[in-house]
Amino acid sequence: MKETETKMTMTAEIDAAFLPDLSSDYPLAPEKIDNYRRDGHVKLERIATKEEVSAYRPLLADALMRYNPETRPFEQRDTYGKAFLKTENLFERNEACRKFVLARRFAKIAADLMGVDAVRIYHDQAIFKEAGGGRTPWHQDNFYWPLGTENTVTMWMPLVDCPPEMGSMTFATGSHKDGLFASVKISDESDAFFLRHIEERGYPLTNAGFVGAGDVTFHSGWCLHSAPGNESDQTREVMTIIYYADGTRVVDPEETGFGWDKHSFLPGCKPGDLAVSDRNPLVYHRGQ
Repeated sequence: MKETETKMTMTAEIDAAFLPDLSSDYPLAPEKIDNYRRDGHVKLERIATKEEVSAYRPLLADALMRYNPETRPFEQRDTYGKAFLKTENLFERNEACRKFVLARRFAKIAADLMGVDAVRIYHDQAIFKEAGGGRTPWHQDNFYWPLGTENTVTMWMPLVDCPPEMGSMTFATGSHKDGLFASVKISDESDAFFLRHIEERGYPLTNAGFVGAGDVTFHSGWCLHSAPGNESDQTREVMTIIYYADGTRVVDPEETGFGWDKHSFLPGCKPGDLAVSDRNPLVYHRGQ
């Protein structure tokens, strides 16, 4: 088994040398930046070409399936488990995944949207919603991240064309301006809690609609979001990358009400420390 995995990793590293370069600038229109800051989310088209996505897709999908820990039959999973298969930190798995996740093009967009000079990776996730997979409950990402900043953003990119019936993203527009609502983990309970909150506050709901392979949505860490179930007969293959402003410090979850997953994504960091570890590479710095 180890010999097979070594050979597969070597193949991915060899392939990486021939993969498309993703360092060029994306022409981000100023109104898209305004929309992101006003709404807490924005949709951008073709930040990666069909050819670029096609080159990386099989290598990212292979890493997800090879390292995914889920072994339960679908019918035995809870709501979260039925929502998608998830594998984290693909950038550590092989050079091909690393080249995609640490791409300068994506990181510069994140920095421009947030209006910061430099960004680091918090972590990446391959999120594959199987055919017939359930809805993703309403939740806030930033609840899980012990980061003392408002400047966090998630890039959500389908590796295949994603029509609405596959489960494209839905956002509570403007909800990012209200920060942490409650310390609620993603679940049936969070779905019901946040849906009541959305109705009470009157946030408009915005579905991303058709999101083609290589298109993306970016959303703020505080923006409430969910996704419908996958009603198609194909898997919704998505890569996500989470960015935060360089210079951010780690906060104490007992004082903030945040979740605490620092052991996975900020190893060795304590409250008050700069949020910097081997798992948080600097991926963009303006002027460098």
